[in-house]
Amino acid sequence: MQFEEMGNMSGKTLMLLPGTCCNWQTNFGTVISDLSEKYHLICVNYDGFDGSDDIFPDMITVTGKIEKYVKEHHGGRLDGAIGSSLGSSFVGQLVMRKNVHIDHAIFGSPDLDQSGKISAKLQSLLVVPLLTSFTKGEKKRNKTKEKLKSIFSMSDEAAEKFINCFSQFNPKSIKNEFYTDLLTHLEDDINIEHTKAHFIYAKKMGEKYLKRYKKYFHNPDIREFDMQHEQWLFGGKKYAEPVLKAIDEFMAMTV
Repeated sequence: MQFEEMGNMSGKTLMLLPGTCCNWQTNFGTVISDLSEKYHLICVNYDGFDGSDDIFPDMITVTGKIEKYVKEHHGGRLDGAIGSSLGSSFVGQLVMRKNVHIDHAIFGSPDLDQSGKISAKLQSLLVVPLLTSFTKGEKKRNKTKEKLKSIFSMSDEAAEKFINCFSQFNPKSIKNEFYTDLLTHLEDDINIEHTKAHFIYAKKMGEKYLKRYKKYFHNPDIREFDMQHEQWLFGGKKYAEPVLKAIDEFMAMTV
């Protein structure tokens, strides 16, 4: 695993946890400079997505490695952690397990899907081949690029960068990450003293996700944005600036 620290080293600590099949460079690349001005960033790349030959093991093993790093380098405490999509599963586990403390747990429009082993295997059989094949062949690549540009308002450059990120990882790591995320469950009504859960709710994802946020966390701070899943990270300033403002508001709160 990789942990890279940068930004305003006298600012509040903010850990960045990327989503499915992504490294932090691609996932948070468009907002790193803005976040770096205010926060001491701790950017994470998981096993299998860090440029090494390692294979992603499972969500809980990786959560343990994140906890170990926070204990050894930050006294077991972070001012904030933000998870993009699947990265939010790590944020949830870090809060729920209570092995480290996070003042502000920020969830980036996650789906928080959970299932049993049989369902997880079936979903993996359907989804993982798509995740590992859409970058193969010029025709598929171009079709995917146009779809990303259309749905998420991505620029041509951002869509190309996103596809290149997906294409560099071992299919086994992708499978393990997707499958074990479905098996990594959260308790209902998580309520940790001096921790506040904040959700970036992408309204266009649908209300069922809003219900999940309220199910898993006690009295969460939910901010609604008229956008697609994680569009603020790829759709330009129109989407990024309101979310960045919300993050500043989250981090300034007293817990």
